[in-house]
Amino acid sequence: MSTLPLPTPASRERVRAIDWLRGISVLFMIQCHALALLTPELRKSVWTGRLLKIDGLVAPAFIFSAGFALSLLMVRSAASGVLGDRVRRNLRRIAEVFAVAALVNAAWFPVLKEPVWLLRLDILHCVGLCLILTLPLAALLASRPRALAAMAFVLAMVAFALAPFTDNAGEPWASFLRKSSWATFPLLPWIGFAWLGAFCGTIAGAWGRAGLTRALLFLIAVGLAGTLMPHLLSSLYPPHRFYVTNPSNSATRFMWVCAVLLGLLWVEGRMAPDAKPSRARRFLEVFGTASLSAYFFHEMLLFYRTFGFSFQRVWGDRSGWLQYAGLVALLIACTYLLCLAVDPAERALKKGFARVRQLALSGPWMRPARRRE
Repeated sequence: MSTLPLPTPASRERVRAIDWLRGISVLFMIQCHALALLTPELRKSVWTGRLLKIDGLVAPAFIFSAGFALSLLMVRSAASGVLGDRVRRNLRRIAEVFAVAALVNAAWFPVLKEPVWLLRLDILHCVGLCLILTLPLAALLASRPRALAAMAFVLAMVAFALAPFTDNAGEPWASFLRKSSWATFPLLPWIGFAWLGAFCGTIAGAWGRAGLTRALLFLIAVGLAGTLMPHLLSSLYPPHRFYVTNPSNSATRFMWVCAVLLGLLWVEGRMAPDAKPSRARRFLEVFGTASLSAYFFHEMLLFYRTFGFSFQRVWGDRSGWLQYAGLVALLIACTYLLCLAVDPAERALKKGFARVRQLALSGPWMRPARRRE
């Protein structure tokens, strides 16, 4: 990319396209997990294989979006002089991700008897780890977006380049770096998508929509180059699982994620800033801004038996395509309604914590004691 002049102050444009990307990812995630409702024969069909290829973009999109939002807000906060407050808010958000991740693991595994199951790496654990590893560097370089963007891009490429070696990693590293039943989403190559998100978020925060467009075009070109070199990139490494860790496979994934985001950014650019959101847009943005709640609720509805009921318990392994489509629509609708119902409670809880913190900081115990004469 050519040199971008740094504006002052940093761009304050809201990037709704990233919320839409998360919202679309939530919808495909629900559809993907609901494949458990199909008959075993249909799960082996050509159409299921095609769906799974699209679903393979969901996790990269989620992790990319997380890195994007973190760096975008860090750069803007540094420019506004409130970086410290933003770091604390990000730490609270990361803690929420880990809390929901622990809750989900507790639903599936005997964590009271074997607490080690709380450490099992699923997608939320991976997102949380990616954020906690991205945050220090983003905070350190937030006031120097050129350096942050360059470092994020380099770290992403390094993560993708090293990923094939993790297939042969020994313990204890294998538990966190290699895909297995214990670590369905290990750190490599997934943290590479978080760093690419941080790269784009940094540029969006410092150079706005024009800079982000150029960054996405650049990543699409890099991804296309990697996609076209599968045999070369595979031959550079010892035997490994190509569709899990090979850089060419990762390049294909981030190429498509960036292409979708670029398309959404174009749609956003054609909308009037003060345009009233349509119902479809409001629907999508609920999932985009409440993706953590959406993940938890759809998992519980689909698999967790409440009073003996779950979608999988009633319709699992016995649905044809038509019934599957209807059940996916129903599952999405139920998840949407639960997200809407929980949102006011979450807002009230956050306001309550903020109020308590404000009172704690303004109380008489925070005033300096008077010196005795």
